Order: sequence, then C-alpha cells, then structure tokens
Amino acid sequence: MILVVGATGSLGGRIAKGLLDRREAVRVLARPASQYASLRAAGADVAAGNLKDSSSLLRACRGIEVVITTASMSKRGDDTVDNVDLSGNQHLIDAAARAGVRHLIFASTIGASETSPVPLFRAKAAAEAHLRASGMTWTVLRANAFMDVWFGMLIEMPLAAGQPVSLVGDSGRRHSFVAESDVAAFALAAVDNPAAVNSTITIGGPEAVTLREVVRAYEDAGAPRRPVRIVPSGDPLPGLPEAVGQLAAALETFDSPIPMEQTARTYGVPLTSVAVFARARMAAAARGQASVQHQKKPTGL
Repeated sequence: MILVVGATGSLGGRIAKGLLDRREAVRVLARPASQYASLRAAGADVAAGNLKDSSSLLRACRGIEVVITTASMSKRGDDTVDNVDLSGNQHLIDAAARAGVRHLIFASTIGASETSPVPLFRAKAAAEAHLRASGMTWTVLRANAFMDVWFGMLIEMPLAAGQPVSLVGDSGRRHSFVAESDVAAFALAAVDNPAAVNSTITIGGPEAVTLREVVRAYEDAGAPRRPVRIVPSGDPLPGLPEAVGQLAAALETFDSPIPMEQTARTYGVPLTSVAVFARARMAAAARGQASVQHQKKPTGL
C-alpha cells in the first residue's frame, strides 16, 4: 500500500488519483475537515491526521510500503514553516522508518538549501537531509517553478480581469518552468523505477523561457493582447500578495535552465512545453466562458 501525504492539495491530489487510476492500494493522510470525499469514493483509504500530530503519522504509516509526501504549510490554523515543513516532515520521516516503510518520496523544491534566505527552502533542505539519514530508501523531487502557479498569477489572472500583465524589471531571465502534471508523473514513476532509489531528481520543463516569451505563447494560443506593465524590482505586483512580488523579483536574479532529455527518458515522462500548456489553459478558459454564457441564456417560449 502507498501512503500519500498532501493528497488534498493540488499536486498530491494528482498523484493520489494517478495511483488509484493504475489500481494501486492507496491511503491518504487527511485532516477531518479537509476535502477528501472524492478520493475515498475513488477507492482510497483515509487516515485522519496531520504532520503536527506524531501519533497520527505512526498510525497512518502502518502497513505502508511507500510514502509520497507533497505536504507543505497551508494558510489554515496554526500551520507554519517550522511546524509543518521542518518538524512535521521530520516527524513523518521518523514515523515511516519506525513503521518499516521501504521507500519515501519527498517533494522538495529546486531552491532547497540550508543557507537559503527563504525559510521554506531551508526547511525543505533540512527535511531532505533527515530523509537521507533515515535508513529508508528515498527519492527527492526538486521541481522548478510551476507553470500552473506562476503563469496563473502573472498572466492568466490579469488577462481574465482585462488588466495589463505586470512583470518585474526586464523579465529576461530564463527558467525551465514545469507543469504540475509532469511533476506528478515523475512522482508516480519513482514508485517502481530503480533509477529513483536514493536519488534526487531535478525537474524542469523542456525549455528555458523568459516570462516575456510566456506572454507571447499565451497570445499565440488566443489570449487577448494586453500591454505589459513593467514593475521595478521590489515593488508590489498589482492585485497579488507582497510575497509574490518578492519571489517574482528573485526569479529575475538568476537563470534556471535544466537539461531534461535524459531524465525524461529515464522515467518515461513526456514533458509539457509552454506552448502546449498555454493552449490547454486558453482552451479550458474558453470552455468555462462558454458554459457560463450557456447558463445565462434566457429560457421560455
């Protein structure tokens, strides 16, 4: 049986559903108030608990061969980087080792470093080190920035609102943005691929692009052309939390190209290009608008 921690989140949910689709025995760790009904209906066993409750972690890990965790701090309750991403993940690793789990797959980030100025990235690095010292076999997934998150915030939201797209500075840095679905595919492949044993898999998309090139890809996919508003580094991005502007500014201080040809072949994951992603998102947006318009049609004679 495979335990998925973080299954009520976006990435973890993709992974849990992928495992269920291939008829794996799946257990998910879920808070009682979280949205897990669809996973249970699809056949998942549900263990009540969370990363801050060590006893719930040990119960959830009993009878488990593989743990996949994508859990990270949420905005709910008293969640913090320290009690979820740092000590919470360490408690999960300890519980898995005590329960005899064979293999643990940990979703980290490309920015993980014990010397990072970002607390989340330091916590991820500490959890990675704890996992490597646990005695279990392990896989660390270090994904680059998600297309779903960054393109959604920086491009899709202003387009939907009829606003200009706001980018930080020159936006000339190149990054191998990756689709969340591709990261989920690597997690699924790591369950039974020998190459994943005691391995860190760095994951990016098939090309390194600038955010200006992403805007053009959306326009080529049918997005309305909007002016691009340049925001000085350090200034807030309109309509977005201050932290997003800070992270967007950080993206403009380095490049992150990731050669993916060999990694994609090793794990059998076809990578999603920016153009394909943009077309899919614009098509989904068009379907959503069509559905809304259909619902607004007057009825009667």
